[in-house]
Amino acid sequence: MILDGGLATHLETLGCDLSDDLWSARLLSDDPGVIRKAHLDFFTAGADVATTASYQATIEGFTQRGASAAEAASLIASSVELALQARDEHGAGLVAASVGPYGAYLADGQEYTGEYGGLTEDELYAWHRDRFHLLAGAGADLVVAETIPSLPEARALLRLFHETGADGWISFSCRDDHTISDGTPYAEAAALVDVPVGANCTNPAYIANLIALGARVVYPNSGETWNARSRTWEGVGNNFPVADWAGATHVGGCCRTTPEQITAIRRQIG
Repeated sequence: MILDGGLATHLETLGCDLSDDLWSARLLSDDPGVIRKAHLDFFTAGADVATTASYQATIEGFTQRGASAAEAASLIASSVELALQARDEHGAGLVAASVGPYGAYLADGQEYTGEYGGLTEDELYAWHRDRFHLLAGAGADLVVAETIPSLPEARALLRLFHETGADGWISFSCRDDHTISDGTPYAEAAALVDVPVGANCTNPAYIANLIALGARVVYPNSGETWNARSRTWEGVGNNFPVADWAGATHVGGCCRTTPEQITAIRRQIG
């Protein structure tokens, strides 16, 4: 199954300014039409799945901008509706509701470290609970916990998958080809999670070995590195060696990947 690519990357290509802490989630209130167009562009490019613009959308993030809790919840739910509208216009496909990590809300790069100041599994469970339940009940086909950097956070999210009965996966950010971002061996993390596991926003050069360690859902970034201090991507992107990714069930792209790259993946897979 072909996943989409970097939603925020494509939104920037479409002229959107995503420089604030809400990132692409800001457009749920400011320009929802452009989100719908971005989803449709990825479907047209060959994606089977649209991933919603809820990665960095949280009740706390919206209320800090002046929204009420009810308004914030409505905006988060609207991320699913926009993707469903694009899917219906395209005529086929699935919608995956994105649950970003606690580090995405912090907007300081901690989705690539998982440090979190010592937050426990129970504290992370409590922080994720309301948004997870909201997205699980919003009509998406899947719920996907993405760019998860730490084992305690993965365990907290696993509890929420069990509570809601949602279909989907937990996908880790990885520091290399055998370790998730907080230093836990990937094989250990994968063995402790009883929903499908993946690797995303990770260098594509690491993916083949992560598949050997249990990853089934793989959507790396371009190979560039996020500098949280300057809020810029650094380095040079790599090609996606999709032919080396046998064993993966879902393949796509994350940050800095485009509809054109999704089309190239579709052509390689056939």
